[in-house]
Amino acid sequence: MKNFFRNLGPGILVSAAFIGPGTVTVCSLAGVEFGYSLLWALLVSIIACIVLQEMSARLGLVTGKGLSDSIRQSITSPVLRLVALILIFSAIVIGNAAYEAGNISGAVMGVQSIMPIEEISISGNVINLWSFIVGGSAFILLYLGSYKQLEKVFIGLVVLMSLAFIITAFLTQPSWSGIFRGFVPTSISDEVLTIIALVGTTVVPYNLFLHASLVGEKWTGVNHLKTVQSELVFSIILGGLVSMAILICAASSGLSSIDDVAGLAVGLEPLFGNMATTFLAIGLLAAGITSSITAPLAAAYVVKGCLGWKGGMANWRFKAVWMSIIILGILFSSLGIKPVEIIQFAQVANGIVLPVIAIFLLWIVNQESILGKFRNSAFQNIIGILVIALAIFLGAKSIYTVIQNL
Repeated sequence: MKNFFRNLGPGILVSAAFIGPGTVTVCSLAGVEFGYSLLWALLVSIIACIVLQEMSARLGLVTGKGLSDSIRQSITSPVLRLVALILIFSAIVIGNAAYEAGNISGAVMGVQSIMPIEEISISGNVINLWSFIVGGSAFILLYLGSYKQLEKVFIGLVVLMSLAFIITAFLTQPSWSGIFRGFVPTSISDEVLTIIALVGTTVVPYNLFLHASLVGEKWTGVNHLKTVQSELVFSIILGGLVSMAILICAASSGLSSIDDVAGLAVGLEPLFGNMATTFLAIGLLAAGITSSITAPLAAAYVVKGCLGWKGGMANWRFKAVWMSIIILGILFSSLGIKPVEIIQFAQVANGIVLPVIAIFLLWIVNQESILGKFRNSAFQNIIGILVIALAIFLGAKSIYTVIQNL
């Protein structure tokens, strides 16, 4: 058991990345609007996440390279390579810059649920100081921390948010029969955008790049493959349980609507006392901080691979990328832009981008010249194709739904 916990690392960071304010927001909205009925969608998302992240981790362990680096070196056509890298750069780097504001704002929501708002006015603009405190904390952790130090921070924060959300779910006294029925799929005509948002917040495209890079930071050699796989499965299942707990909290709250995630915490207070509010606020704060670190870190790894930079986290160009994303996140968050609708839209967009990134990944892990005997088996390809087909179907249906509503 001691060795198992010593081997926790990259998988925990993946869980920390997808249990961010986006997950809290989307799962809360899903619970309030549809009750327990979309728990099945989260279960499918967790399975899809395990399948795709295992491919990414295996690629990183065997090759010692990140996903964007492998794509750059594998596409021989200069035109196709340029198109692929521009697509990846746009989807991950620019997208992560937008997510960072939501991540920081999500952590601030948690703080403001249990502490007073700290604001100052500059030239007529109201600045939220908590955004600078949260973003500054993420900045300092990344600037001072080596991978091993960050790993310890993440393990602590993931345990904290897991306990906070799971305990809160029990405090809300949910309907257990309703929970069990929620794992049986129903018609998705009215729920498609929420379903794809749940997929997009669990199977996060930038995590595929982050995971491939991080396994090389922790392990060397394919003899660690079994360890990587078991650590990954444990971490993602833990993250999935947290997502389900958030949905259950919202479904059990008795609320008919919420304007923001802090509203969910306030809504729980008269029913279950200050304890539920405090647990939810702590979980939201931890979720925001972890995602505030992983999003810029993932973007830096993507840029490093796309441009072929050498060196690791200490490289000044690598640092410049994540610094820029954190600073942008702090600025947008501090201006008081409400993140909930932006986060929900981002998760839908995330789900639409996912099939493209997943197709690139599936193609790479089938290259014998890259993975040798560790390339995908026929069974892994079948599962991978099913996951991609599901992502394409949901993405196409969401686009059709949006067009119909215009």
